[in-house]
Amino acid sequence: MKLRYLIIALIISSITSIFIGVSDVYPTDLFSLTEDQKEILLISRLPRLVSILIAGASMSIAGLIMQQLSKNKFVSPTTAGTLDSARFGVLISLMLFTSASPLIKISISFAFALLGTFIFMKILENIQFKDPVFIPLVGLMFGSIIQSLATFFAYKNDLIQNMTSWMQGDFSMIMSGNYELLFVSIPTLIIAYVFANKFTIAGMGEEFSKNLGLNYRQVVNTGLIISALVTASVVLSVGVIPFLGLIIPNIVTIYQGDHLKNNLLHTAVLGALFVLICDIIGRIIIYPYEIPINLTVGVIGSGIFLYLLLRRKRYGL
Repeated sequence: MKLRYLIIALIISSITSIFIGVSDVYPTDLFSLTEDQKEILLISRLPRLVSILIAGASMSIAGLIMQQLSKNKFVSPTTAGTLDSARFGVLISLMLFTSASPLIKISISFAFALLGTFIFMKILENIQFKDPVFIPLVGLMFGSIIQSLATFFAYKNDLIQNMTSWMQGDFSMIMSGNYELLFVSIPTLIIAYVFANKFTIAGMGEEFSKNLGLNYRQVVNTGLIISALVTASVVLSVGVIPFLGLIIPNIVTIYQGDHLKNNLLHTAVLGALFVLICDIIGRIIIYPYEIPINLTVGVIGSGIFLYLLLRRKRYGL
């Protein structure tokens, strides 16, 4: 799949997305926009589009990095407890600081996401039976434990509804002024590109990395920090988007190979395109209402995940 075709599809989908909504804004209106139409585009439609592109690209790359470092194609923020840990961090911030600023929330969420990811990686190191399917099952169980703890604390502090709102990935509430935290992901993605070759070497094992003079632990920690920070920013701004960091890197690997640096741009573009198409489907299927993005991505993503799971031997996953 050529990168230029993905980019063309992304541009077409982006233009389409801008003109989908309850309020009528047509391409022919661009040269004679009313004040209301300008506000719709600048306050709602464009911020929503930008947040979709950043969230889709960053979560996909976070999954790609985690798969490379764990040497398992079925590890991602969804199956490693990272998403659940980030959500737990948001809950703790609501408990400790009732009127916490977004910066405090993302800091606490990032700390919990990073801690949860480190714990999962430690569990991974001590598992002898490393079947590709067994590892994500351990991650899902670990995430369920964290989710249970979060539910307990939310119940004790009467925050069940608040916690539930963080579970629902949804772009409908994205407006100018409440999505800017997603821009935190952009510098981390640049760092990911700089460290791409080191991540590839680290994925070959600790002994191999040390023989090449690579500081294995430092590189792994950098990758986990990137994944945790990206996950925290997306959960805090948008909510949970399941399966994204799991299926997109695998699809790219099938047609591109395993070279991480070559796959980064493909993964970012395909991830953004996938989330954008799912968002468009969710907005038109029961128009003028819309389906949350976590539902559309979850349904389509789970189907793709099952297909990859059943055909993993054929694709070498």
